Order: sequence, then C-alpha cells, then structure tokens
Amino acid sequence: MLEIKDLHVVVEGENEEILKGVNLKVNKGEIHAIMGPNGSGKSTLAKVAAGHPEYEVTKGDIIYEGESVLEMDPDERAHAGIFLAFQYPVEVPGVTNSTLLRESYNTIAASRGREELDPLEFQDYIQDKLELVQMKPEFLERAVNTGFSGGEKKRNEIFQMAVLQPQLSLLDETDSGLDIDALKIVADGINKMHGEDDAIVLITHYQRLLNYIVPDYVHVMIGGKIVKSGGKDLALQLEEKGYDWLESYATVNGEAN
Repeated sequence: MLEIKDLHVVVEGENEEILKGVNLKVNKGEIHAIMGPNGSGKSTLAKVAAGHPEYEVTKGDIIYEGESVLEMDPDERAHAGIFLAFQYPVEVPGVTNSTLLRESYNTIAASRGREELDPLEFQDYIQDKLELVQMKPEFLERAVNTGFSGGEKKRNEIFQMAVLQPQLSLLDETDSGLDIDALKIVADGINKMHGEDDAIVLITHYQRLLNYIVPDYVHVMIGGKIVKSGGKDLALQLEEKGYDWLESYATVNGEAN
C-alpha cells in the first residue's frame, strides 16, 4: 500500500536535511509503529506523506497504491485515502465538527464515485462512530477542537478517522496528553476500525500505546533515518534501554533493517 524509497527532505527554502534516506514499506492489514527521540524526523515523515507544503522532497519517492504521490496536493492525497492525525490538532473556530465532517465525507465520496449524504443521513451515519470513541453528541455542534482538552482533541481526531474511513492512517503521537482511561478508549476505537484492507502507521515516543495497539512492526528513527526494525519486542527493548544504545549502533552500522 505504501512504499517510501530513499526519502530525503528539507524544510522549504532551507538546506538542512531532516530526512536522510528513509525506506519503509507498509502492506494492507498491517500496523507499523515508528519510535525515536525528539527531532529524529518521525513527525516530518508523516507530514511529508500527507503532503504538508512546508517540506520539500529533494530525493526519493513516496508510492501509495502503486503511484507516486509527490505531485499530488494534500486534498488529492486525502481523497485517495490518506489520513493524518496531527500531533497538535488545530482549532477551527466558527466551524462545527458536524459541518466539517459532512463536507469532508461528501467531498471524498464524490471523488470516489460514492453517494453523498444529506444532513439527516449523515447524522444517522455518524452515531455509531461517536460510540467508538465514547464522544457525546453535543461535540458535533462544537467548533472543531475549540475549547477542547488535549484528550478531547485526540479523541476527536480518531472520531474523524472513523467517519472518513481512510485506507492509510498516519497517527502522529495520538497518545500524547491522554490519561490512561482516554488512552484505552482511543486505542479501542483504532483497533475496532482497523481491518485487512487498511493500514496504520503509529508515531509514538512510548511503548505504553503499544500495550493496547499491537504493531506488526516497530521501526526506530534516529537522525532522519530508520536505523532498526523489528517486532513488538523492539519497543520493549527501547523501554528498558532507551535510545542511547541504538544511537551508537546507528553511528557504527548505519541504517539496518
């Protein structure tokens, strides 16, 4: 579904590389976790895959469903089924959750040749989605993320994911700011949504999220590269040893998979 080939990235208009040759392959039905210290390039990788205009790809490619997405605008990537949950969800004053999601759902439906939903049909459609993340119906009429707690913002993004049903979900530190109860709710919602026809990439600092969402693969990013990949046990090693042992490993051995 997703293949990232030797990806090199800089901030638009600057020369310093943030990503320095990332390689990653994600198949349908898989969950991949990307871990690493601050500044290693994890969030940049997710943003670049989703088409964030702040970044420039100087080398390499991003292949999604067999086609390069580098020339696609962010909205085209979203129409194709790529979803990004932000590390810091943005507030959209004056626009309700219900309005944003119905417009987004119908725009994607139209691009894929599916039937659009009128307001009443949409209200029926989203009721069970609310239950996935235990959100109250009144959240639908609140402005997007405005006045939401950190945990509510994260739950709201997973609610958006449930409504839009993307094929590839890039979840950037979804566990950030969540207490243990909210973490369980969010993880349970993600697990219920995930199936054999979609894929999820989780970006996280901590192994605790992976107690609830079990990844097929764990990758460690350091210095703009994936330096080691493995199964869930790799996350447990990181919890025990930290990143120092891999930083020295990466220096000696370069990229390893």
